[in-house]
Amino acid sequence: MAARPRPASIRARPSSGPRSIRFPIKMMTETHSQLDISANRKAAKWSRRELAGRALWALCHPLFAWSPRPLWAWRRQLLRWFGARIGRDAHIYPSVKITIPWHLTIGDETAVGDGAILYALGPVKIGRQVTISQYAHICAGTHDYTRADLPLIKAPVTIGDGVWICADAFVGPGCTVGDRAIVAARAVAVKDVAPGIIVGGNPARKIKDREGAEHG
Repeated sequence: MAARPRPASIRARPSSGPRSIRFPIKMMTETHSQLDISANRKAAKWSRRELAGRALWALCHPLFAWSPRPLWAWRRQLLRWFGARIGRDAHIYPSVKITIPWHLTIGDETAVGDGAILYALGPVKIGRQVTISQYAHICAGTHDYTRADLPLIKAPVTIGDGVWICADAFVGPGCTVGDRAIVAARAVAVKDVAPGIIVGGNPARKIKDREGAEHG
């Protein structure tokens, strides 16, 4: 005699064991993640003096951004009043976005073009006779991705003398671009760039040596 089939309600009953284990683990993971995010938001990333300085810079920024393009000397002086070290005859366009001026050093006869971003959460040092083309992004800030709370890292960026950072290029936190190097248009430099070479692509890689680089 054939065995009677078990009712569908019995056959289809799911096992409740694994669910009862996974659900609390998921809740615990979400809770820890929320705690990490909350801790990151509450962490003191800036001193009161720095916060006051940033607020004052935000209030005064229209004096920089709305100044006529030929007023290079005015913008240099305004940045110096906020602690930036700006060299002789540096040309900084009014549309340049500067996060923290007192973290900024720019050498003599350097030009920073339209819409460039100097994200100076950490120190940004730009040498002499450098060209930062339009919409280039110099980024001196990141987060430690190895930790769940993603703490802020104010990593310095150093750009040597005679460098050309081309249009839309990105130079990442902690990078040094050597003297007379070129970071090509829309390149993404996430590691140091040796002196006297041309790099391009994402991530940026050497294309060739820069002609005449040895002559300085």
